[in-house]
Amino acid sequence: MCGIVGTVVLEGKNRFTVSEPYLTRMRDVMQHRGPDGAGVWIAPEGDIGLAHRRLAIIDPSASANQPMQLVNDDLWIVFNGEIYNHEEIRKELVSLGDDHWITDHSDTEMILHAFRQWGIDCLERFRGMFAFALWDGRNRQLWLVRDRIGIKPLYYSQHHGRLVFASEIKALLADPDQKRSVHEESFFHYLSFLTTPAPQTLFDGIKKLPAGTWMRVDADGSIRQHRYYDVWDHTKPLTGRSDAEIAEQLLEELRVAVQLRKVSDVPVGVFLSGGIDSSTNAALFSEGSSTPVQTFSIGYQGEYDSYQNELHHARFMAEQVGADHHERQLNIDDLLDFLPSMVHLQDEPIADPVCVPVYYVSKLARDNGVIVCQVGEGADELFCGYPTWKRSLTLQSLDDLPVPRLLKRLGLGTLQMLRKDRSMQYEWLRRGAMGQPIFWGGAEAFTDVEKQRLLSPRLRSTFSGRTSWEALQPVRERFLKQAWEPSHLHWMTYLDLNLRLPELLLMRVDKMSMGVSLEGRVPFLDHRFVELALSIPTEVKLRDGQVKHILKRAVRGVIPDTLIDRKKQGFGVPVYEWFFDRLGDVSKTTLDRFCERTDFLDGDYVHNLIERGEGPKIWYLLNFALWWEEFCNV
Repeated sequence: MCGIVGTVVLEGKNRFTVSEPYLTRMRDVMQHRGPDGAGVWIAPEGDIGLAHRRLAIIDPSASANQPMQLVNDDLWIVFNGEIYNHEEIRKELVSLGDDHWITDHSDTEMILHAFRQWGIDCLERFRGMFAFALWDGRNRQLWLVRDRIGIKPLYYSQHHGRLVFASEIKALLADPDQKRSVHEESFFHYLSFLTTPAPQTLFDGIKKLPAGTWMRVDADGSIRQHRYYDVWDHTKPLTGRSDAEIAEQLLEELRVAVQLRKVSDVPVGVFLSGGIDSSTNAALFSEGSSTPVQTFSIGYQGEYDSYQNELHHARFMAEQVGADHHERQLNIDDLLDFLPSMVHLQDEPIADPVCVPVYYVSKLARDNGVIVCQVGEGADELFCGYPTWKRSLTLQSLDDLPVPRLLKRLGLGTLQMLRKDRSMQYEWLRRGAMGQPIFWGGAEAFTDVEKQRLLSPRLRSTFSGRTSWEALQPVRERFLKQAWEPSHLHWMTYLDLNLRLPELLLMRVDKMSMGVSLEGRVPFLDHRFVELALSIPTEVKLRDGQVKHILKRAVRGVIPDTLIDRKKQGFGVPVYEWFFDRLGDVSKTTLDRFCERTDFLDGDYVHNLIERGEGPKIWYLLNFALWWEEFCNV
């Protein structure tokens, strides 16, 4: 796991020359991503440069340092991530006569050899998480690649005759010519989704490569972007199969995914909440292991109505697998102390308060000598694990009834007269009246009507008549065109695979864990496991109306029934209660100052939210205000 950065000069009159100080300044902003080493390479012509910060996980020898060149060839790479099946691919390459290797078992070197053998189609063989830049000097082409699911980030910006890329936005901002201003359309969508849909970021002029996409920059400056992966191209419908057969296949594939993610030359542990997903990780991780798995949990001091501590469940599961268990309990001081660092690490707002416990559990692991941890992200999205998803499915089934749209519009008018037009009920009815799906993602902040009230008069005018459906429509079109079973549940999973997971949940894992130089691995988002999950008919996943039915059946006997059958609780933060403590004072002071200095929000409406004590919504706005002060107010 690492931090990468680089620049390629494009054709133009004002030719830029890449220098070592220019690259190292950007590279070393990301020292937390790679404290174990640093490197830089610049072509003799000064038109291409790559730099790297290293967190040594696989083959920690100096021969595996980056940037890395393929022996006897003009191929260079900087790579962030892990290819878990690298040894298997290396054996295949050797069998084809490729036997000149400089490292013992570096997955980075394997990528270079694989690219020389198969070109960009080598991606089809990789099983892992990755973001890399590969310079093909012979053909004068730069390849930028992000993994299928979007576990690793990759940002880029084109300006002043060059294209610059990096693992983090703050590295791009170390370029003195990079402008710092808000991309206002992205801000509009951020208020809906708590993040910005790819390819945009909240920075005007800085973009992120979407998941499952590569970008090629040619010598003449032309740029081509291609989506090389869509899960629907790799599903094999499991129709006519019994639940028992599907459950057995799921467990076997998950077992492989967990075991692959134990591949490491440094200590590996597991984040353990005591829920089904993390408990399954811990149990499968422990299989065949001669040493106790190290597990890490976060809880909170005190009891809160909005979030109940789960530490006793985590301790129970740790005992079941004989784990070496570690835990920490947080309080409001931990949150307030972390706020400045959180904003800095995020790069752009990730308005999910779970960033706080993810950072502290990552730090807990790193402080105990563990460099890699497995996490449970993805299972809820693949198997309908959220109770709110069941509600969305019920609402969608009601919307599917043959009710004329005119009646729905009349219902909207009634809600307006009752002053309920900012409610989610109004928003759901509005979507139905427009012929749009009810589900717009697993994380929604403000409705489109409420956004119009929240925005400043200037932005209200700019986005008059627009909704965030614009960001979802391309995903919907792909879904309807390619899904083998275009069910409502499959839409929900597919949408979150394309937005909430890669740009919100996985980024909170990447940014918070790498903030303490720790690598997070996600077995449930192994691409083959995802493909298997999307091959399961909806009726199997929703059998008897039980959330996670087929996954629960698969892991019954692997983890205790008491954990499988207990009520679902997400990994959360008691933001609501803390808002009525000192967090509320910090929020009010920060947002008052922000509204006075900027023209993004309606200050009166923000004040109204604060007076109503709407803690979660205030948290979303606080994240944006703190981000603006950190990165734009310079």
